[in-house]
Amino acid sequence: MFFKGKKILVVGGTGTIGSSIVKTLLREDPDVIRVFSRDEHKQFELQNQLGTRKNVRYLIGDVRNYDRVYTAMQDIDYVFHLAAMKHVPSCEYNPYEAVLTNVHGTNNVIRASLAQKVKKVVFTSTDKAISPTNAYGATKLTAERLITAAEYSKGLGQTVFASVRFGNVMGSRGSVIPLFKEQVVDQGRITITDTTMTRFMMTLKQATSLTIKALEEARGGEIFVLKMPIVSLKDLATIVIEETCHKCGKKKEDVVVKEIGLRPGEKMYEELMTYEESLTAWEVPEMFIIPYAKGSGAGPIYKDAKRATPGTYRSEGHPTLSLDDLHFLLKREGLV
Repeated sequence: MFFKGKKILVVGGTGTIGSSIVKTLLREDPDVIRVFSRDEHKQFELQNQLGTRKNVRYLIGDVRNYDRVYTAMQDIDYVFHLAAMKHVPSCEYNPYEAVLTNVHGTNNVIRASLAQKVKKVVFTSTDKAISPTNAYGATKLTAERLITAAEYSKGLGQTVFASVRFGNVMGSRGSVIPLFKEQVVDQGRITITDTTMTRFMMTLKQATSLTIKALEEARGGEIFVLKMPIVSLKDLATIVIEETCHKCGKKKEDVVVKEIGLRPGEKMYEELMTYEESLTAWEVPEMFIIPYAKGSGAGPIYKDAKRATPGTYRSEGHPTLSLDDLHFLLKREGLV
């Protein structure tokens, strides 16, 4: 087991993906997992979920504070960096706050990792970092570039840096499924940006396992682009309305669907990999791997890797999950 006896820091470890990574890594019997976040209530909730464990430590701190990040990384082997401002409207309204957390915070993680001689760092990015149209995407793209740049500017440093890029995680805090359910119950209607909108979506289990796999596979500087289903927002709303109405005794015909149009900085479709990136990318069954330097790697350096087919990986123009398949997935994950 890769993490057995190792020391791990999860920055942003009380978020949806962070806490899932913590729970998953505990199965491999690590020496210690340090859960780093600034939200003491969410830390309290996670402690209650996990119970008393000698190998879990809870550290209150802000990724913006270099000294605190540096202290948290003492004697650490592996770092998962998930702390971020994530909500598009919040970042649009408070752009410099997004810069402080997503950009300066990532730079603090890089500096502290090198100073503390951490073995590997994996940073979680987003599809919104590709051709960004909002402050959130722009800051995550900059953070990606910092991680990649750290690989070739680290001098004698031995830390391996890599990024993981994925889309929306179904059912995560602040995501659209819990919002739709709440609107149906409380208001008898839902607001939807545009019924033709599509999004990359994956389950929490997929996001967790592939992020962990990316850290295990990382050689240095690459971006791992996780493959995931494309979902129609209209189909998603239809299923959530039907299931929620069934559970709360409402008639689905009475639920009004109101289109409100794109919010500032929002896209109709999302991208996970540009055409230019695909020209140097490798493909494995569960993900694409973009090396940090053009032409790097004369042959496959990842198991079962082949050259990716040139092309843009985006949610427009590709088949979406069928209504039945999406319904099955949501039911299986306990989301409806």
